[in-house]
Amino acid sequence: MKDPAIQEATASEPLALEEEYENQQSWRTSHDKLTFIVCRAIDSSSGLDISNPGSKVTDQKSNPSSNIETNERVYAGQVDAPDRMVGDINLFLTPWEGDEDDENDFNGPSLDKAVVPLSPQSKRDPTARYCNGEVDIMIADRDHRGKGLGIAAVSTLLHFVRQHLKSILAEYSKAQGDQGGIGARSPYELKDMVAKINEANAGSIALFTKLGFRKRGKVNYFGEIEMVLEDFGVATSSGVVDENGGEANVLDYRELLFDRSRLPA
Repeated sequence: MKDPAIQEATASEPLALEEEYENQQSWRTSHDKLTFIVCRAIDSSSGLDISNPGSKVTDQKSNPSSNIETNERVYAGQVDAPDRMVGDINLFLTPWEGDEDDENDFNGPSLDKAVVPLSPQSKRDPTARYCNGEVDIMIADRDHRGKGLGIAAVSTLLHFVRQHLKSILAEYSKAQGDQGGIGARSPYELKDMVAKINEANAGSIALFTKLGFRKRGKVNYFGEIEMVLEDFGVATSSGVVDENGGEANVLDYRELLFDRSRLPA
């Protein structure tokens, strides 16, 4: 994060090491944020592999409502060693503050292929409480830019949100003071996926455009434009998904256990 170009592209500032640790702790316990580290792929040249110890395990500890069962795992400190980290991707959940005019206030050309097509099934429910998901992606390592990691990471995050939308919204409800407990239906629904991008960041704008995001509104005070994937969560709940959209970039998607047993005590 000491690279001025990265700071400008991500609208961020360098932090002291202690501040970084505080941020990590805050994100780990927050109910309205998710963060993932983007690492180099595990392949034959990496010297690493995916362990398969035998019995299937449901990852209830890190995700109590998960229905993903796996006997595959990777080990902390190996797949995410410092020399394997290339960036991060984050999701912020915030209250939706739209109105009827927002629904049609889009600029730029229409896209033939979007992750979520507008349809009767994806119309807004006037009785629901909505939130937006803001996506933030950074590939910090210059050597790994322009190789498709950014679009792969965003596509994977969209797929992850689809798979775990119920539990993500349940966590968000806690942040808003709604105590429903595990398994309780969240009073919130996810509406739009949003990316705020520096207007000069042509690479990121092109990335999100390929995934069906469209520009909405004008450049804000901070020099950012807003790219929106409208009704993403509503369509997910309704089962409306365009198979030719952004998730077509997700190949061989798997969720693995993150085993910390080999970390130093």
